[in-house]
Amino acid sequence: MEVQLSQEVAEARSGGVPVVVLESSVIAQGLPHPVNLEAARACEEAVRRAGAVPAVVAVIDGVVRCGLSADEVRRLAAGPDRRWKIGVGELASAVLQKATGGTTVSATCAVAGECGFPVFATGGIGGVHRGEAGDISADLGALARYPGMVVCTGAKSVLDLPRTLEALESLGVPVLGFGSSEFPAFYADRSGLQLEHRADTPQLAAEALHAQRDRLGLKQAILLTVPPPPEVALDRDEVDRALVAAEAEAQRQGVTGKAVTPFLLSRLVEATGGRTLQANVALLAKNARVAAEVAVAYARLRGSA
Repeated sequence: MEVQLSQEVAEARSGGVPVVVLESSVIAQGLPHPVNLEAARACEEAVRRAGAVPAVVAVIDGVVRCGLSADEVRRLAAGPDRRWKIGVGELASAVLQKATGGTTVSATCAVAGECGFPVFATGGIGGVHRGEAGDISADLGALARYPGMVVCTGAKSVLDLPRTLEALESLGVPVLGFGSSEFPAFYADRSGLQLEHRADTPQLAAEALHAQRDRLGLKQAILLTVPPPPEVALDRDEVDRALVAAEAEAQRQGVTGKAVTPFLLSRLVEATGGRTLQANVALLAKNARVAAEVAVAYARLRGSA
């Protein structure tokens, strides 16, 4: 895969400086303007404060990029051109059509793996959708092929969390709770889904990554799940009620496919008076910080090996 690195990211890779990869679909589609810009800046600042270099992945004018300038991030956030939502299955078409767009978790995993960057932070992964339509995100398959660590707040709250967790287990993707033994429910304060394994510090998470990637050579990603900041987490019952209403509205309007998740998320924003937006920005920044701390610990671990 041809990937163009920014100068800063290229220098970090050649100099052994820890890098944290960040996806860009949250900028291009996941959050409204200007909240998307606020979230992007918060994530990059959190990574830098923890001692790593942020590398936002996107496709710009048909070029797969790892590391964006501030102007390019602004273009993704509110540019005049059509911004694609690019999963791993759309990467080739985006390149051929010289498109500009944000990469989802699946596409970002592919780019991060190609560049040799093992630590990637996002908000929530895609997974198994609710209902019986059989809609399953490409993120799950990508996690089974990416030899790194994805730091997230579990799966997006609009998904079927028990079935998503089961799918991860079937694919051999280890799921670790960061300071918690419960699978996060994204915005919500609890899920009720217990995890068998946890890592309570960045050092322990880095050791797990080193064992998975370097000592065993396993191809699956480790999913490090970080609970949302307690000060912004929403009550699970409130989120569930709002989601049921949003799903009914989506069905009435005939919303299907890739449009479902952003539709539901936007309805949750309305139903909670914007509190889901506040939670989203806060958990993104927290995940970026944790990822950077893990990346720094992992770099030290490899350096001493």
